[in-house]
Amino acid sequence: MSEAPEIDETGASGISSQDLPDALPLESLADLLRTLEIGVAVVALADWRIVFENGRFFQWCPPTGDADAPLNDRLPGFKAERARDRIEKNRPYRQELETREGARSTWLEISMRAFDGSADHAVLEIRDMTAQKRAEYMLESYSDVSERNTRELQKEKDRVERLLLNVMPRSVYEEMKDYGTVTPQRYENATIMLLDFVDFTEMAVSREPGELISELNDIFSAFDRIVEMFGCERIKTMGDAYMAVAGLPEPSPDHAADMARVALRIRRYIDRRNAAHTRTWNCRIGIATGPVIGSIVGIQKYVYDIFGPGVNLAARMEGLSEPMRITISSETFDSIQEDFVFEERGDHDVKGFGSMELFFLEGEKERTTIRRETRL
Repeated sequence: MSEAPEIDETGASGISSQDLPDALPLESLADLLRTLEIGVAVVALADWRIVFENGRFFQWCPPTGDADAPLNDRLPGFKAERARDRIEKNRPYRQELETREGARSTWLEISMRAFDGSADHAVLEIRDMTAQKRAEYMLESYSDVSERNTRELQKEKDRVERLLLNVMPRSVYEEMKDYGTVTPQRYENATIMLLDFVDFTEMAVSREPGELISELNDIFSAFDRIVEMFGCERIKTMGDAYMAVAGLPEPSPDHAADMARVALRIRRYIDRRNAAHTRTWNCRIGIATGPVIGSIVGIQKYVYDIFGPGVNLAARMEGLSEPMRITISSETFDSIQEDFVFEERGDHDVKGFGSMELFFLEGEKERTTIRRETRL
């Protein structure tokens, strides 16, 4: 880069009054230019020769070789033809340019207009926009970081929501999210299923733990899909035990039938799985209908649980059942006897409930469709 020429008394870079247009008030302009913090130059439109420039302009746009280099050489990226066309039509021209000196970038804003109505010369103003550009870049960077953090926060929120929905019904989750607490609810009529695997303790002792838990996880995952299929709710697992309920938190008139269908499909799944594997799993299933209370339990570790006579009776039904059989209470039988097939078990002494007639649930009756023919 060549050294800057000496500034004469006019404030221009080696420019004499003969080089300037006659209409340019030289002395007044020179005094003004010394106080300006913007770059100012006067250029000839014919060849972009710089006929006048102040010190700030020379600082920002120094000649790299020839001191008499035209404007389009001093400003790489300057759109000369576009600028000339607009100025000849007496319209202003603006452009932003980025100049580099090593690793440092400087952003300049160019503003040009015809000089004193002349079509021969133009006044060029240059402002350093580097600070503004850096501020915009920082703002954009902060915005990107904020947006990225918002996305990450939403992902975490979705993950927490999925985890909570695994341990409580959605309506209960929505209440807890909105109010920070859940009011215990009493349900006068719900149907509960309890399932327990036969000889699980012996299996836990004799089999490799990782393999056993992997199989149990696969089985319970299949149970979850079946329970969801019929609009029921998985409440919890307790070791090898599995509890589900129908009829809450949203009441359903078909809760007993829905739970019966769940139990039959779970048993069918276990049968098919045993047929395809060398190691078999056998379960006892108990179903009962009765009143329960549902609520969130715990402060730091949330668990949705149900309590009450219906749960206790379902536990008794499971305890009185047999391997790969589904035992139901008389209340459940009364609700679904028209649609399912049963085997009577007679009266049994049920702890806490006295003598009660029990039934094995065997299957679902085939539904017949009556077709009416319309004679024309």
